[in-house]
Amino acid sequence: MIPERIEVSIAGGLEFALPPMARVRQRFDPSRIEDIAGAVRAQLRRPEIRAQVVPGQTIAVGCGSRGIANIGLIARTVVEELRALGAQPFIFPCMGSHGAATAEGQRKVLESYGITEEATGVPIRASMDTVITGHLEDGTPVHMDRHAAEADAIVVINRIKPHTGFRGATESGLTKMLAIGIGKIVGAAAYHSHGMDRFPELLPKVRDTNLAARNVLFGVAIVENAYDQTALIEAVPAQAIATREPALQQLAQANLPRLFFDEVDVLVIEEMGKDISGAGFDPNVTGRNRRNVQWAARPFVKKIVVLGLTRASHGNATGIGSADVITLRLYRDLDVASTYANVITAANLDGAAIPLIMNTDREAVALAVKTVVRVKPAECRVVHIRNTLQLSEIAVSQAMLAEVRAQPERFELLSEALPPAFDAQGNLERIAHAVEAAA
Repeated sequence: MIPERIEVSIAGGLEFALPPMARVRQRFDPSRIEDIAGAVRAQLRRPEIRAQVVPGQTIAVGCGSRGIANIGLIARTVVEELRALGAQPFIFPCMGSHGAATAEGQRKVLESYGITEEATGVPIRASMDTVITGHLEDGTPVHMDRHAAEADAIVVINRIKPHTGFRGATESGLTKMLAIGIGKIVGAAAYHSHGMDRFPELLPKVRDTNLAARNVLFGVAIVENAYDQTALIEAVPAQAIATREPALQQLAQANLPRLFFDEVDVLVIEEMGKDISGAGFDPNVTGRNRRNVQWAARPFVKKIVVLGLTRASHGNATGIGSADVITLRLYRDLDVASTYANVITAANLDGAAIPLIMNTDREAVALAVKTVVRVKPAECRVVHIRNTLQLSEIAVSQAMLAEVRAQPERFELLSEALPPAFDAQGNLERIAHAVEAAA
């Protein structure tokens, strides 16, 4: 049992001065869609998409657990367009084991994104039951959400982006949703038992089994820019997913937010969560992944500090094991059942390992700075970010300012370096999400 306050003997204590920090803006491609609903309507009114919808059809519309920009509006508009074509759509959670692997938990995840029966005007049919639609060559059963399998047709909506645990032609997107997401916990567990390193070959086979067994009409693919804004929306016919999704993933890779540094001593992350990344905080940004995952990414980060868990994560702290230090606040927000359901299904148990716990933000940051070997605190290369989705405005320590000033094409210096600000409870002053930077 963790007490109200952790008392630990640390040689020299943690009350030393932390390095001064300056606010910096990173420059990314700001291209985005202004009229989200209009873009969705234009895609669903393409002749080859409209032709697939038969009046009177019941259509299961799959929505996932990621915190996708504008997802509530996108889902609502997809439903409106299907109804305008005479179909009878409903929404189902398409998210594997997320939401604590319960029907009600998955419904609540959708509701937290504004995907409700009231907002969309259609039922949400949540269940963890599946139907076996076929088998892979080795006998592995292929599962599909029961409501989706029993509908006349299926549509899925998902963001395309690089995955946090494997590399392949298709990673996180429509293929993954038509395999793991639609397979619920039983399907997700079956596929993860093969090992995530096999996913580049395995998931397309699962997808194709489902496509052959049921009437999947199309997927609505979303690509975001580095400012966490919608940059592209495209309706991809089911038969074109295998060839089109790899190109969309390349576009997503080019738009991925990143830190323009090769080495960081301490990375301070204000918040993690499943709404931010499947890994809580994205290894594509931090350069660090779970044990036994082969990963070559920059920057090289020596210590990672995570201060909090997003409310939209509903206690699911999957990925917490990749941090070195967390706060007592984050630890208390962790829901063990939800986190364990996710990491056990993925067979990556270290994703739930508990890092060192410090009482406050200041203690957590100070401990990380203190334990960077051969580096004095004043010279420590510290980067402070809000989360791994929102990297337009960050803070960097004084030791990194020469690098910032030398790259005006990548950085804009917003302030002088000042001591980091903590309130009376030791909470670090937060970084605003600088949406205006993308305007």
